[in-house]
Amino acid sequence: MEYRVLGRTGVKVSPLCLGTDAFMDPTPEKESMQILNAAIAAGINLIDTGDSYAEGEGEKIIGKTLKENGKRQSVLIATKCDHGQRRPGLTLDEFVPELGPNQSGPTRLNIIRACERSLKRLQTDYIDLYQIHRQAPDIPIEETLGVLTDLVRQGKVRYIGCSTHPAWAVMEAIMVSELKGYARYVSEQPPYNLLDRRIENELIPMTRAHGLGVITWSPMAMGVLTGRYSKSDKYPEGSRAALRGGFYADRVTEKGIEVGGKFMKIAESISVSPQQLAVLWCKDQPGITAPLIGPRTLPHLEDLLPVLNMTLDDSLRETFDNLVPPGSAVANFHNTADWSKMRIL
Repeated sequence: MEYRVLGRTGVKVSPLCLGTDAFMDPTPEKESMQILNAAIAAGINLIDTGDSYAEGEGEKIIGKTLKENGKRQSVLIATKCDHGQRRPGLTLDEFVPELGPNQSGPTRLNIIRACERSLKRLQTDYIDLYQIHRQAPDIPIEETLGVLTDLVRQGKVRYIGCSTHPAWAVMEAIMVSELKGYARYVSEQPPYNLLDRRIENELIPMTRAHGLGVITWSPMAMGVLTGRYSKSDKYPEGSRAALRGGFYADRVTEKGIEVGGKFMKIAESISVSPQQLAVLWCKDQPGITAPLIGPRTLPHLEDLLPVLNMTLDDSLRETFDNLVPPGSAVANFHNTADWSKMRIL
């Protein structure tokens, strides 16, 4: 496997990153641990999670697994703080009523508290990559970068990054870091798949110009590219649209399903699974460091592992560009970002 350098860090990461959003929601503990162990055994060394995943239970599973297998030094843990959006009916285990309105936001107060609790759940002394989950335009970037810099200097965090931020906000953060000597974002983690290619317009050119890694999420378009959905208003049992509804369901569009059908025929014609092809397309796009794969079962992971050593045939690029032109979208995977006003009609 050919490892890739994460931004300007010099740190080498696998070309696929294990996403753990499904750990404990719905994947049970035993199988979650099996997935993590199998991914590490296959050479995947970048593990992504977040403090809101299964309300903190995802981090706990990672911590427990690495404690048992002794592989903490073999992997890079990337976690996130402050998504700012809780799933209906669920409460975080660290909810503190006394804080009142100060329950969220990338402020000094919340980031320090979130980091300490992530460290405890992960059973580790440091986080390799600590990411701000969503942009908060009402909070000065100096506030956020200042506390992240303190965490880096304290040794609790090695590198910092962000997730699902607009290109201008990432650029602003870089400029403030350079001007004030703060820790600098080394990566951005946006949504990216064949159905939503909008990061190609501004974000990817900016990250390539300024040396940021790009770790993308939802390469299979939540299963729309792999035949998971046949109708935009009827969701199969066990799917994310059915289990979680809301913005997950809004990503399933008629046009997306139509593209997914054509995509599956292309995959069949070259004798690869549509899951493999969707991840491969994303992995080998210009400027991408590693797409996240979020298998719910061990067989799902085993199907995707061959992509680590696969290369996308250049002859297919034009075919995919004809399905969804570069920089365009037929489904909205930025719909958890308040800054994104675009709607797919």
